[in-house]
Amino acid sequence: MPPPEKIVVIGATSRIGRCLVSRLQQRGMAVVALGRSAERLAALAAPSRAVDFGDAVALARALGDAEAIVSCAPLTIAPQILAAAPERVSRIILTGSTRRFSRYPGAFGAALLGAEAAFARSGRAGVILHATMIVGEGEGYNVQRLAALIRRFGVIALPRHGDALVQPIHVEDVAACLESALDRAATAWPPIVIAGRDAVAYRDFVKAIAAVIARRVKIVSVPAPALLAAAALTRIVPIGRRIESAEVLRLIEDKAFDISAMRERLGVEPIGLHAMLARSFAKATGA
Repeated sequence: MPPPEKIVVIGATSRIGRCLVSRLQQRGMAVVALGRSAERLAALAAPSRAVDFGDAVALARALGDAEAIVSCAPLTIAPQILAAAPERVSRIILTGSTRRFSRYPGAFGAALLGAEAAFARSGRAGVILHATMIVGEGEGYNVQRLAALIRRFGVIALPRHGDALVQPIHVEDVAACLESALDRAATAWPPIVIAGRDAVAYRDFVKAIAAVIARRVKIVSVPAPALLAAAALTRIVPIGRRIESAEVLRLIEDKAFDISAMRERLGVEPIGLHAMLARSFAKATGA
């Protein structure tokens, strides 16, 4: 029998990457994990290579024996991946972001558009999966940050009564979509949006988080101009995190998407909001 196809996973130490590597290994696939930190890579039960993604020569060397590539790293490094990937690579699967569709994309959104155009020009087989807000267990996700604010203050301020729609997706569903794309995208596919099953108002999203951590929360509606003024202040006074105007404006735009392509082309049925939140806070709630 021929040896198994060698699949290189870029950004393997990210939450998505760790989940994907585990899924592929459970199927007996030959996985090589790429990441920036040798220490974090050592925690993975997979052959690994530490590489600076900004070093074109090093990245080309790390991808030299790849037969398929899945990137869990930000889509903004897609041009480097495309330049470094050997011609024999049969398909490239990239993780994008639905920020690409925002009316207020900011510099990151503009970079996403550039990366998407570069992938289309390359003619490579594969696909970009544009994910909505990703939730999961552990620090660093928006849900954990919101939960921390709820626990500390019991009040969340939102523009327009928090009626803008959000449609988060669980990290395990993101990994399932990447795995399916690796199996199925043998030609050049158009980008696919991947999102959770439920689109809900942001205020209901916050209330659902409060419910799963057994806290009460009050939603305070604040005019968008007031939030924009507060954001401008963070760019003048070096206290706390700098907030860009685009971040505030994105709070008042709907982020709900048709996921029929995800279901039909990838064959993935995402879990609902309450199930993903219960899973995300399982340890904290003792479930």
